[in-house]
Amino acid sequence: MAELVYDKTGRLLFTKEMRKDYTLLIPQMLPDHFAMLVSIFRSEGYHVDMLENTGRPVIDAGQKYVHNDACYPAILVIGQLINAVQSGKYDPHKVALIITQTGGGCRASNYIHLLRKALEKAGLSYVPVISVNLSGLERNPGFVLTPGILRKAVFAIIYGDLILNVSNQVRPYELTKGDTDAAVQKCMDFLLKDMDNGKGMTFKSMEANFDRIIDVFKAVPVSLEKKVLVGVVGEIYVKYAPLGNNNLCDFLLSEGAEPVVPGLMDFIIFKVNNREVDVGLYGGKWIKEKFCHWLQNYLMKYQHAMINALKRSNRFRAPGDFHDLHHYIQGYLGDGNKMGEGWLLTAEMLELINTGVPNIVCTQPFGCLPNHIVGKGMIRKIKDDYPWSNVVAIDYDPGATKINQENRIKLMLANARALAKEQACHMEEKEESHAGPVSAS
Repeated sequence: MAELVYDKTGRLLFTKEMRKDYTLLIPQMLPDHFAMLVSIFRSEGYHVDMLENTGRPVIDAGQKYVHNDACYPAILVIGQLINAVQSGKYDPHKVALIITQTGGGCRASNYIHLLRKALEKAGLSYVPVISVNLSGLERNPGFVLTPGILRKAVFAIIYGDLILNVSNQVRPYELTKGDTDAAVQKCMDFLLKDMDNGKGMTFKSMEANFDRIIDVFKAVPVSLEKKVLVGVVGEIYVKYAPLGNNNLCDFLLSEGAEPVVPGLMDFIIFKVNNREVDVGLYGGKWIKEKFCHWLQNYLMKYQHAMINALKRSNRFRAPGDFHDLHHYIQGYLGDGNKMGEGWLLTAEMLELINTGVPNIVCTQPFGCLPNHIVGKGMIRKIKDDYPWSNVVAIDYDPGATKINQENRIKLMLANARALAKEQACHMEEKEESHAGPVSAS
């Protein structure tokens, strides 16, 4: 067993010696995105596993070792990590846990402290915890986010966003069940193979891969049936993680709807933009503002390439870019509203409504105060401005019953279908009135 090393504050460090034979455990949020991130870390010499343990045991572990005043995502993430260490699958003396820290005012920045407290309570205080952050909050000698890793991560996120987008537009209409999942796997196979060989990570090769991914999904036979489009927004973990939202997208599919889920890159750009805006609002070094502005444009260059590939396809809907989202929020929330998902959550709802997706599920985890303000708290204002919008806020917490959540979503879908039928009748009446009376010959 590697010697345990602590810093001056008493924090257990992940050392270079540990890197040789420790396995890093990463909680799951977006399966395809995170699979590529895992591949990147492995190519850098780390032993990494993305966790797939789920269900009641994870929730029970979270509730056992995390204070019940913590937000639901904290309970799930920490529960998944603790449950994995206790599962017997790993040697607890040779694992380290990875968790992200945004450095903002959201309590997600404190998950790491809750996790260490939970490990101590579980008798696992010898397990190192690694913070993944860009704010210089914590450093470990055995784990370094190099510019090369960060650059590769951008590719993983943008590839993941494209697969998320096109798979959601194909899966509800596939003629043979499982074809879309097979297409996802085919794309993941060649992307991961390229990444392992250091390929697919130049701008030119990325654009070629975009077209290649789109061609794979265009080849899936689909029906021409029209289905209700349902946007999914909310706190980032519960919006994306099937564990957090009780497999929301699968439920929407089973109810005959097409899920429309915004990508992760907008959230990444949002966090970079926050740091640029901070300088203007509160003061700071001009060099920080210039760097963040450059980084935002760099990320948007990749985002625009993905959007253009979707537009070229003549088959798939393309989302707007980050500037479009920022435009929608004008008159609703200011740039300083950035705790949690901040103004981005409201902007995503407005973009969906303005692009033909008025039906929205807003996922609200228990204890997430920022999102109750920018999510549930903004629905009334949005409804006033867009009377045809059909937004339902669904609460997710350890005590919420799945049947109640699904019944509320079913009611929203019933309203959506009734509204669609009413609009279709209105269009028919409008066409008949334009046609005028038929004259006798």
